[in-house]
Amino acid sequence: MRRIVLAALTMGSLAAAGVAFAFDNGQFENVPPDIRAWFKSVIAPNGVPCCDISDGHRTTYDVRDGTYWVPIEGRWMAVPERAIIRDRGNPVGEAVVWYVHHRGDIIISCFVPADAV
Repeated sequence: MRRIVLAALTMGSLAAAGVAFAFDNGQFENVPPDIRAWFKSVIAPNGVPCCDISDGHRTTYDVRDGTYWVPIEGRWMAVPERAIIRDRGNPVGEAVVWYVHHRGDIIISCFVPADAV
């Protein structure tokens, strides 16, 4: 039984390490500390952190009938009001969207427009 638990822990650690490497391949190592701190501090209106720099995607956007739309993985998606962050500023000068895959769909968790103040 002890061997099974140890094997499961080892495999879980390897899987977690593989996931970590998949998101951070060093592409964010040259980001200034103030920008990195901003990404870590952004919180959705419902109080949930947007995550980190490697989870945010710089994006273009469109406004249609007062609703923000962003392209994600080849399709334009409406940004839900609950995800729009207007009070954290935007030091990168481009819109940023955070999203996750959940049960075969894409869920937008946070969005900061380029002109957020």
